[in-house]
Amino acid sequence: MRDLFELPAKPSSERIADGAFILRRFALAHVDELLLQIESMTTAARFRHWVTPGGLRMSVAMTNCGDLGWVSDRRGYRYERCDPLSGKPWPSMPGAFFSLAQSAAQTAGFTKFAPDACLINCYVPGTRLSLHQDKDERDFGAPIVSVSLGLPATFLFGGKSRNDKQLRVPLEHGDVVVWGGPARLNHHGVLPLKDGEHPWLGRQRQNLTLRRAS
Repeated sequence: MRDLFELPAKPSSERIADGAFILRRFALAHVDELLLQIESMTTAARFRHWVTPGGLRMSVAMTNCGDLGWVSDRRGYRYERCDPLSGKPWPSMPGAFFSLAQSAAQTAGFTKFAPDACLINCYVPGTRLSLHQDKDERDFGAPIVSVSLGLPATFLFGGKSRNDKQLRVPLEHGDVVVWGGPARLNHHGVLPLKDGEHPWLGRQRQNLTLRRAS
């Protein structure tokens, strides 16, 4: 049995591909502020299920903050400056999101990362994110920074081709994934979320994905 007074394990880094890293427990010290800001962001721009260009409803609920927000409908995948539901600009990106993303990127070897878009995802048991590439951004020189909160998930990380072998990487509350450089356009996704109960988020996983979209 673990000692009740055992200190939490320190952050650590794992390289999963050339240009791709898992920063274990990197966000734990910032969780309270992150969750508070997510609640504020999703009150201003509520979670919704986008529709793919083919007309399929996405299982993961999403919203955005920052100068640009990622959207999807019958017209395609793209970034927009305003929330299609309200017609208003997306909520500003909190400083806590920006600074955490910059710090994580620098730890992974990507300096001067300045994200201008943050996609906020909400998973419930059974939801998944299909294998895909992040290629709607104008500049692929900046990395992607992804922060996991809540229930554990299995992250899939493949190669440039959808048929390339994929790693199955377990992600826990507070883990951060950073990929860029030679791994920037690698396919990735999330397996169906297993049921569970997280002490702070209940039966869900929330995920921040920060990018340089413009």
